[in-house]
Amino acid sequence: MLTLVIGNKAYSSWSLRPWILLATLHIPFEEKQVNLYDEPGKKKLKRLSPTGKVPLLIDGEIEVWESVAIFEYLAEKYPAKGIWPKTRAARAEARALVAEMHAGFMAMRRHLPTNFRREVRLRELMPEVVADVARMEAAWAGARRKFGKGGPFLFGKFSAADAMFAPVVNRLHIYDVKVKKETRAYMDAIMALPAWQAWIKDAFAEKQTHEVYDAI
Repeated sequence: MLTLVIGNKAYSSWSLRPWILLATLHIPFEEKQVNLYDEPGKKKLKRLSPTGKVPLLIDGEIEVWESVAIFEYLAEKYPAKGIWPKTRAARAEARALVAEMHAGFMAMRRHLPTNFRREVRLRELMPEVVADVARMEAAWAGARRKFGKGGPFLFGKFSAADAMFAPVVNRLHIYDVKVKKETRAYMDAIMALPAWQAWIKDAFAEKQTHEVYDAI
């Protein structure tokens, strides 16, 4: 049985990424949750994770940290699950989008922090964030146009690319960012996933708070 070490579901965008992939593709796993915002939790995480961060996938004696590395490990271990799209062209674009998300969109990430419990409320966007949103919408639209005919997700069927962008769906939704109709349809598809809804339910059940994120 795989074990996935994650942080607080209310705030941990990186934890959601492998979690929603595993849950949506019905790959059995156990979750081990650590509170990222108190000292006992931080000490526990340092004992568990080589980096002291989440997520961390444990498979027997194998430990894999960083979301993208976890995606690749799962793709090797479960080749029939369709973690990446089938065709070479689609896989190439999916990997490029995942890498772009991993390394970029910093203005959006700073200005619109993840908070799965936040009520939907408009936040005015700085020009840099507007540019990030425009690039995000263009990236999603391009993938959908070229490879999305087989379903409602970026490459038709749910894949690692959708898992990588799932926290962005939360950001766009809770800060009431004005997006195109096609973008909203994709967001609705992600938010309709049973795994997404289970994560949100768990986030609201948590007792921990974060005064900075909750104040935004």
